[in-house]
Amino acid sequence: MNRRPTIRTTTSPKTRTNRQLGRGFTIIEVIVAVTIVALLAALVAPRFVSSLRSSTRKSAQIEVATIHKQVELFMIEKTNGILPENFELLELTEGSDPYLNSADDLLDPWGNEYYCEASNPVYNVDFDIISFGSDGQPGGEGDAEDIVSGQD
Repeated sequence: MNRRPTIRTTTSPKTRTNRQLGRGFTIIEVIVAVTIVALLAALVAPRFVSSLRSSTRKSAQIEVATIHKQVELFMIEKTNGILPENFELLELTEGSDPYLNSADDLLDPWGNEYYCEASNPVYNVDFDIISFGSDGQPGGEGDAEDIVSGQD
């Protein structure tokens, strides 16, 4: 009977090490990948932050307009079109059929309270709803600029 001899191949430790090294990434490949990711982040991040700021400001403008309409509705239904002298926005959240869902609706996107200012103290007909912007203080520029109902 003719038996075929089995051939055993042995790998030297040096060959095994070379094969194992071929399976990973070289330091150059890692540096190139990290550089590409960093460049993309540097290009995309400013645009993302800018659009986020813009959307926050637009959200505040929409909320100011909504609260203004709710105050007008309150004036028509409750006070014959006159804004009471001691009126507070919190009154919009009270009662069995409130004009706003909760006191949280009276906070702007920056977490500051909206403010109601009567423009005509004699008749209390004209009023503005104001968000003082990101800093919560009157005046300012950019994100800190005041947002007033009726102004674009």
